[in-house]
Amino acid sequence: MRRFAAGQRVPLLAGATTRVAVLENRAMQALRRPHNWIQLVKFGAVGLSGYVIYLGIVALLLGIGAHWAAAIAFVVSAANNYWWNRHWTFAHAKSHFGYQGMRFFVVSAIAFGVNQFWLFVFLDWIGWGKLVSAAIAVIFVTPLNFIGNKLWSFRR
Repeated sequence: MRRFAAGQRVPLLAGATTRVAVLENRAMQALRRPHNWIQLVKFGAVGLSGYVIYLGIVALLLGIGAHWAAAIAFVVSAANNYWWNRHWTFAHAKSHFGYQGMRFFVVSAIAFGVNQFWLFVFLDWIGWGKLVSAAIAVIFVTPLNFIGNKLWSFRR
């Protein structure tokens, strides 16, 4: 099987195994770079601050309903996370504020949709408590958020 270097284009007619091998090779190269691990830790710290803000707002607004409280909290925590990720986590990849912000909020909107799905599952189907459901739903969305922001929102 022919190996392709990271960034090298794979012909459309190449077999699926070749494309998988290329992605696997790129993933392994990315895992070996300390910079990516530092970014992940910074993203986690920013995410933790957003998580605290999110849970605090949800707790304060539960009277309006868990789904509405989660929506408002998600917008506020996403704004916090955008600022910190732009100026700290991915500071080397700054581009136009509005363009990058639009990408960030597209990723956040997708993550919010997934968050609402998990909130519905935990709260409405399983019957867990409102705050526990909101807390676990956010944890489930974190990997999607990091990958989307690293590979699209803050891509150089």
